[in-house]
Amino acid sequence: MPTVTVGAVRERAPGERRVALVPEAVTLLIRAGLDVLVETGAGSGAWFTDAGYTDAGATVVPSEELYARADAVLCVGPPDPETAESLRAGQSLIGLLEPLRHPALARELAERGVRTVSLDLLPRTLSRAQSMDALTSQANVAGYKAAVLAADSYDRFFPMLTTAAGTMRPAQVLVLGAGVAGLQAIATARRLGAVVTAYDVRPAAREEVESLGARFLDIQHPSGTGSGAGQGGYARELTEAEQQAQRAALDAHVARTDIVITTARVPVRKPPLLVTAEAVEAMKPGSVVVDLAASELGGNVEVSEPDKTQVLAGGVTVIGAGRLPSAMATAASTAYARNLVALLRHLVHDGELLFDPADEITAALTGGALS
Repeated sequence: MPTVTVGAVRERAPGERRVALVPEAVTLLIRAGLDVLVETGAGSGAWFTDAGYTDAGATVVPSEELYARADAVLCVGPPDPETAESLRAGQSLIGLLEPLRHPALARELAERGVRTVSLDLLPRTLSRAQSMDALTSQANVAGYKAAVLAADSYDRFFPMLTTAAGTMRPAQVLVLGAGVAGLQAIATARRLGAVVTAYDVRPAAREEVESLGARFLDIQHPSGTGSGAGQGGYARELTEAEQQAQRAALDAHVARTDIVITTARVPVRKPPLLVTAEAVEAMKPGSVVVDLAASELGGNVEVSEPDKTQVLAGGVTVIGAGRLPSAMATAASTAYARNLVALLRHLVHDGELLFDPADEITAALTGGALS
């Protein structure tokens, strides 16, 4: 019987510490009948040693051997040009490839006969695909880390404390965006003892926010604009007039808050601006702003910069934190590897990788480009 060989490569993007497979996942794939290769040093950024992979049953090999032997190459982010050049016709590349942001790469690989399987194309509305949903697993990590990072950067207590020196009031936290990352940030900030308020343009988010013990911030939309809910459970992109009205309504709440965590991202496009420079200037000295949407495309906070922490003249700390999953590489890699195991179990049948164009999961992940 034929056997599928998969290979997990070392990530080469600056600052990327995650790895596509962890030893736990290697064991599961071998039990499922797959051969597993791991590039030398692939897991070091997430504290997984080559010996750990070998003990789990993987074969640790140099990159050249991995590309020569693997039927499917497993990665986290899009490959760099050198890595892309190493892929050969008939091979599959599986990861968070962002083909909408990197169309030239996707086109080049397709022309060379490399099949791309991009987990960021997975429809979140498919309940049977939840175990493969890498965007959700990584957003959970980011939301948790955002709250912990905010607590670490805040020079006061999160919970209310009553001591012999008096009572310390709890921190007031405002979370903007109640998607997966936002909900995890809310839950974590609440566990740390903060008083949490959250806002989302989708009215349906109220129930989820309140179920976590937070208060939902009511903002009246301008007449005729209606709900901000979009298709598939996502928020729709607001018009410029709606965004201006939203920012004006949020400014007063931001100024009264100790911690602001923003989580509103839009695939491919520039994130919506939620917190203006003026709103940040109005915050109290010692306040903290964490922008999970900060990237080269912009962020939710006007003054945030990707991968940079700034203490502004007014004493407000602004953290552009667009890569938080990499900051928790061990947990993020473990969750991501489980997503890949679920996907490979879906794709591998009788010792072969099968791409069924009639299967809605497979068709979505390949962008409909099945040959």
